[in-house]
Amino acid sequence: MLPATERREQTKSAAEQALLADALLGAGLPALAEQYLYQAALAYQDDAVAEHYLRNAEALAPDHAAVLIGLYRFYFYKGRLACALEIAKRCLAKAARENDLAADWRDVSAGDAVFGRYDDILPRFFLFSLKGYAYLQMRLGNLEEGRAATLKLLQLDPSDKIGAKVLLGVLDRIGQDDD
Repeated sequence: MLPATERREQTKSAAEQALLADALLGAGLPALAEQYLYQAALAYQDDAVAEHYLRNAEALAPDHAAVLIGLYRFYFYKGRLACALEIAKRCLAKAARENDLAADWRDVSAGDAVFGRYDDILPRFFLFSLKGYAYLQMRLGNLEEGRAATLKLLQLDPSDKIGAKVLLGVLDRIGQDDD
């Protein structure tokens, strides 16, 4: 049996993690920001209107994961990859903070969080943010940066639950003939 102080610390840590995970799933998002995200989704076909709503949501909750993910998806699916990369960087920074990781993804080690369990939402948010960052770097022609981020993903998640090997395969096939 753990001493009472250790049990309280583990409980506190679990409670803090649950609150952070709830925030990633939308908890703590101001109602008006949520409405703006909803309006952005409805206006998706009109780029200017949708982006206006997304930016309004961002003004109310600039660091909320739901807003960042909404912006990322909008820019990604609209083919505005440089804008999507900027949001991916913000997601990566947020994920590092929320997981108490090094600010630079290059300095994160496999033992710094539970990266191997797919149901741990905070480490998974970090991994998916890094994957988006790697992919966008590749698409924008920054192949070495994309490769470095992909290799870091595989170091953190050797069982490759998020599919980083696919990115590595694309990198490895660049310049080869397609048959």
